[in-house]
Amino acid sequence: MSYPPSDARFQTSTATKVIAVVVAILTGGYMLPWAIAAVRDLRTHVSVLLVNLLLGWTIIGWVVALVMSLRRLRPDEG
Repeated sequence: MSYPPSDARFQTSTATKVIAVVVAILTGGYMLPWAIAAVRDLRTHVSVLLVNLLLGWTIIGWVVALVMSLRRLRPDEG
C-alpha cells in the first residue's frame, strides 16, 4: 500500500484559502463603523460598537452605525 507524500495530506485547498481571506475582509468591513469612531476618538464609540454588534447584521443597522461614526463633531466634543 502506498501513501501520498506527507506534505500532500495536509495541504489546504485553494477554495478554503479564498474563503478565509473573504471572511477576514468581511469581518473587517463589518466592524468598520466602530473602528472609525474609535480612531476619531468619539465619546460615543461604545454606542457605535453596541449598535454595530447588535444591529450591524442588518444593512440598516450597519449604515446607522456608520453614520454615527462619521457625524460632524461639535467643538465641545472630543
